[in-house]
Amino acid sequence: MSLFHATVRVTPRPGLLDPEGKAIHHALESLGYDGVGEVRVGKAITLEVEAASRDEALARVDEMCRKLLANPVTEDYRIELSEEEGGTP
Repeated sequence: MSLFHATVRVTPRPGLLDPEGKAIHHALESLGYDGVGEVRVGKAITLEVEAASRDEALARVDEMCRKLLANPVTEDYRIELSEEEGGTP
């Protein structure tokens, strides 16, 4: 088995209301930061996953996203995966 580090980035789907993003955008403008486009606020989730292969780890994390970590109706997610050197035998 190998140990994989996964980072899941969850963001609101384009076109859906993001009140927190709007509030941050407004605050940035109020502070004089002109030229800032749309602001979207999401979350980053980090996980350590033991799996036999990279493909298995990716499939497991994807399943976690679909079942719990992201709302498939309102959110998109992206998985970044790296393998730790010297995983468990």
